[in-house]
Amino acid sequence: MPEVLLWREIAAAPHAPHFRRQHGAGKYVLDFFCARANLAVEIDGFAHDTGSRPGADAVRDAWLAAHRIDTVRIAARDVLRDPKAMAESIVALALERIERFGKAPPSALRAATSPSQVDGEEL
Repeated sequence: MPEVLLWREIAAAPHAPHFRRQHGAGKYVLDFFCARANLAVEIDGFAHDTGSRPGADAVRDAWLAAHRIDTVRIAARDVLRDPKAMAESIVALALERIERFGKAPPSALRAATSPSQVDGEEL
């Protein structure tokens, strides 16, 4: 439920970069992923604080970081409390990262021999 609420807000956000939902990365499935920002967004419910989940999440985050993808973890309760505010903060973070990385939007002028992680991603 929190993922659905957040997805609706991100999809409706003006000027939001392209996010993918349930995006595969290695053996993992990311809740949300913005390729241009190298950013994974994970919504963590109560289960992420119990048992072996914290350790598994740390391993997952380390694997993603080794592949140049940073992870933002958001508590499900925060999404449920104010999905619009959470979406706005995620979009702002993604846009700031894109600007900092200097990633230009995809271009039809780019040579076919220089593929990019962001080909097909529209701002």
